[in-house]
Amino acid sequence: MFKGTLKKMITELNSPIHYFLEMESGYVHVNQCIGKHITISHIGSQCLNCSQELPIFRQGFCKSCFFETPAAGDWIMRPELSKAHLGEADRDLEYEKKMQLQPHILYLALSSHLKVGVTRKSQVPTRWIDQGAHEALVLLEVPNRYLAGVGEVALKEHFSDKTNWRKMLQNESEPIVWEEAFHKALDQLPKELKPYMKTTAALQKFEFPVQSYPTKVVSLNLSKTPLYEGKLTGIRGQYLLFEDQTVFNVRSNEGQRVKLRFQS
Repeated sequence: MFKGTLKKMITELNSPIHYFLEMESGYVHVNQCIGKHITISHIGSQCLNCSQELPIFRQGFCKSCFFETPAAGDWIMRPELSKAHLGEADRDLEYEKKMQLQPHILYLALSSHLKVGVTRKSQVPTRWIDQGAHEALVLLEVPNRYLAGVGEVALKEHFSDKTNWRKMLQNESEPIVWEEAFHKALDQLPKELKPYMKTTAALQKFEFPVQSYPTKVVSLNLSKTPLYEGKLTGIRGQYLLFEDQTVFNVRSNEGQRVKLRFQS
């Protein structure tokens, strides 16, 4: 029996990807649980910021913290709103300088379909793995989050910025000619970003530990189903996949307290 407050699974680049879940008594190597029956019991919630046992509002934070912590600022979801390079604070300038004023990349990734995204360079390849992407490449590397956001805004007119998580979990994806997609994307970027562009399309590929994919997807909601038991058949992105077509998004349940039991 393991007990703890859910945080997104830690990943390790390997073939296939290795997944680890932090619990109070240590880490669970989730790959080793594939093929076993898992019982998930919902026992409460705890804000990842203030640590109080309060209802989770969004992103693992209680309502008060979500609107106050710099870790939930609008610039996280919309990089073009970053202002640290101007010396302007959103919520906490020191935190925002630390996070925004570091190398960022603009990328294309394929999970269900081709999408454009932004992440800190230090988060490569974690960001792609968390999205369930099985292929990805870097378009450019810039010195701050704002410039990456400018590039993303330009490319959102030509590429999606969302993942179809249902299709991703059913292992459905569109065929991509990467060389064409790479050059199409570069052609759409504003002139100010030209000096940062990559000259070649260096494709990275990822393998996920999945025995079988669901043919339809039923999402586990802990508030509606506080006790669930099923056989784990795989892991992709931040989702646990079960034999009965149930899927559980660990990241979207950050802050929820659970007990986990594993049986053969």
